[in-house]
Amino acid sequence: MERKSQIDLFGAVALTGFSMLLAFNQVVIKVTNDGLQPVFFAGVRSAGAVLCIWLWMRWRGIPLRFEKGTLLAGWAIGLTFAFEFLCMFIALDLTTVSRSAVIFYSMPVWLAIMTHFVIPDDRLTPTKAVGLTLAFAGVCLAILRRAEGDGNFWGDLAALAAAWGWALTALLAKASPLARVRPEIQLFWQVAVSAPILLLAAFFFGPFIRDLAPIHIAGLVFQIVIVVSAGFIFWLWLLSIYPASGVASFSFLTPVLAVALGWLLLEEEIGPDLIGALVLVAIGLVLINRPVRSRRMSV
Repeated sequence: MERKSQIDLFGAVALTGFSMLLAFNQVVIKVTNDGLQPVFFAGVRSAGAVLCIWLWMRWRGIPLRFEKGTLLAGWAIGLTFAFEFLCMFIALDLTTVSRSAVIFYSMPVWLAIMTHFVIPDDRLTPTKAVGLTLAFAGVCLAILRRAEGDGNFWGDLAALAAAWGWALTALLAKASPLARVRPEIQLFWQVAVSAPILLLAAFFFGPFIRDLAPIHIAGLVFQIVIVVSAGFIFWLWLLSIYPASGVASFSFLTPVLAVALGWLLLEEEIGPDLIGALVLVAIGLVLINRPVRSRRMSV
C-alpha cells in the first residue's frame, strides 16, 4: 500500500480496532502480573514472540536478513523496547489500569515533540502546541492527584517512562535506517534484543513465579501471539504508511477504553481528578492529530 499524507477511512478503522486491543491488553497484563513477576513476564513474552515472528516470516517466505546500515538502529530500538516494557509492566504492578493507561498513552505528546526536531514533514503547529499543552497538563494532573488506594507515585512515573520509551521506539522505526525494512524485521529486532535483557533484569525483581494459575498462562499466550506478534506487526505496518503523529494520536482512544475496562472488569474506582486528566489528554491528542489546512491564495 502506498504511503498516505493523512489518516483515511481504512486507517481510522484499523487504528480504532488496535486501540481496543491495547485497552484490553492493559487488563491482561494487570491480571497476569498476579501470577508472574512483571519483568520476567515481559522477558518471556519477548522470547516467545521471537519464535512466533520467525515462524510467521518462514510461512510468508520473508527472509530474515538484516540490511547494511541498520545494525546500530536495530540494537537501539531493541534496547528502547526493553526499557519501555520493563517500565510498563512494573507500572501495572504498582498502579491501576486506569491511571497507567492515561499516563502511558500520552505517548503521542512526546512523539510529537521528538518528530518536530527530527522529521521535517511532521512539525509542531500552533494547534498541535495547544494540544500538547493540554495533554501534558492532563498527565501532570493524573500523577499529582490520586485517591487513597489508587496506585502509587512510582507506578505513575514508571508509566510515564514507558510512554517516553514507546515514543522513542516509534521514532526509531520511522526516522532511522530501519524505516526502509519490513515491519517484521523491525519487530524482530525489538523482541530479539529485549528478550535477554529483560530476562537478565528479572533476577533483580524477586521470584519469577507468584501465585501461578491457568488464567495467567492464558494471559502470557495472549500477549505473545496476539499482542506482540500480530498486533505490533500490524501497528508497525500502519506506521510505515501513515504519518507518525497521526498513527500515534489514535491512541487517545485507548485510555478511554482502558479506564472503562478497568472499572468494568477490575472494579477500579474512577475519581473526578482522573476523569479530568483523561479529558485533557484526549482533547490534547485530538488537537495534535488535527490535519493542517492550507490557505488558498486568491488570484
